[in-house]
Amino acid sequence: MEYINLDQTQSYKDLKNTSPIDIKTELNRERVNNYEIETGKQIKFNYAALPVNEKILDILAILSKEQNLIEKYKLILTGETMNPGEGRKVLHHLTRMDPLSPVIYKDQNIRDFYVEQQERINIFAGKIHSGQIKGSTGQKFNTVIQIGIGGSDLGPRAMYIAIKEAVGKKAMMSANFISNVDPDDAASVLVNANLESTLFILVSKSGTTQETLANRDLAIKWMNKKNPDLDPAKHMIAVTSATSPLASSDNFLDSFYIDDFIGGRYSSTSAVGGAVLTLAFGKDVFKEFLDGAAESDKNALKEDIRENAALMDALIGCYMRNILDYRVSAVLPYSQGMARFPAHLQQLDMESNGKSVNRRGDPVDYQTGPAIFGEPGTNGQHSFYQLLHQGTDIIPLQFIGFKVSQQNMDLTIDGTTNQTKLNANLTAQIIAFAKGSKNSNPNKNFTGGRPSSLLYGQKLTPGTLGALLSHFENKVMFQGLVWNINSFDQEGVQLGKKLTNQILTGGSDDNALNTIAGKLGI
Repeated sequence: MEYINLDQTQSYKDLKNTSPIDIKTELNRERVNNYEIETGKQIKFNYAALPVNEKILDILAILSKEQNLIEKYKLILTGETMNPGEGRKVLHHLTRMDPLSPVIYKDQNIRDFYVEQQERINIFAGKIHSGQIKGSTGQKFNTVIQIGIGGSDLGPRAMYIAIKEAVGKKAMMSANFISNVDPDDAASVLVNANLESTLFILVSKSGTTQETLANRDLAIKWMNKKNPDLDPAKHMIAVTSATSPLASSDNFLDSFYIDDFIGGRYSSTSAVGGAVLTLAFGKDVFKEFLDGAAESDKNALKEDIRENAALMDALIGCYMRNILDYRVSAVLPYSQGMARFPAHLQQLDMESNGKSVNRRGDPVDYQTGPAIFGEPGTNGQHSFYQLLHQGTDIIPLQFIGFKVSQQNMDLTIDGTTNQTKLNANLTAQIIAFAKGSKNSNPNKNFTGGRPSSLLYGQKLTPGTLGALLSHFENKVMFQGLVWNINSFDQEGVQLGKKLTNQILTGGSDDNALNTIAGKLGI
């Protein structure tokens, strides 16, 4: 398989010589109806308000073939080493779907391993829900607290919040999360917790994550202080690798395993998300979530970009980044249940594609991943939309919306429900950004020409959430392949960890480092 930089492709040169379109004049009913693809579980990706036409789309289709995007995705699904920086396979898709051919590593079928771990979680969760396994003082567990950071927190937390809204009172356990090493984060969770009925999940693939182990120790000391009769080992499970120091430890009720082939930001469908989500909602809800992701994964295999939502989203994103020079992108879910989804996508996108060297380690001469931010609508409209509408930078937007709400608590007021008002706001924003509004008063003039896309469905459910998660994971994957970078390592987070350890152990001879540490009381 050939891996070449984007600027070595003919398509890139052709795109640079192609005139951009004016979406102010292009956006009409026909375009809105035609520029739409289903990504999975009836979630549709509408790109009518993005700055592309048939000519540009034809070139993007050629770019997909030049960079062998579908073939490289298939290599991922068959277990090729697609993380060259760490010499690893990339197998998060296998947590929810069968590979195109068996993936064997050290005589173990990896798909079977992931299925086995989730089945072990299902059995354990069943024993917790039935009361067969209780806390050390005999109380039934009704709360779970996940201790982890980065991908062990952001994805599972975002998924928990969304599914909690979807299932409502059907949840089996409440969940909370501790991530930040700031002691106030742990205190805010622990101070109100009934520790006798609380089960902790410690998540660290390596078993050595500093912040996570520090929060574990803080939780254990808190338990001992609040109730010396509690046995912390009977209130904690681990999600870790089979070779980590945490594996099969007597300090846990049980341990569930992940491996080096799944990066933290891609781990929500593994045991990292599986343990907390299965405990909170049950195995059937988690399976529905996995099935939604699998359906979207399979749709991402389609060769035709006009039938492949994740691929189309990725290619247009590259066009806006590399040809139109849009440097920032916003994700704007008009659904309160997805309040933390943008935070997860920040890590997913920026940790994956925030790279300046290609797969061989050579510098690239073009821009790669954009900065990502977001906030639920309509809150964001009263926060940062001013800059989006009238600021000096054009920022592409990705809206997410649903036709109906999750909780069945809406009422008709002044002739419309709140959900109708919410979606009216979403619709209005798409048109306002695209078409603008002329006004003789410069302060009230909207130039328009500001692109956006829309991912929408009937209702936010575990299945549609899984499809949305997969859509973005595959979008990020395809963009990394277009740019010929490694989307699956994260060396950019390692230097800070190294210097932190030097500060804590007194092992640094950097005067500036030591002086700043002193000013902070270290």
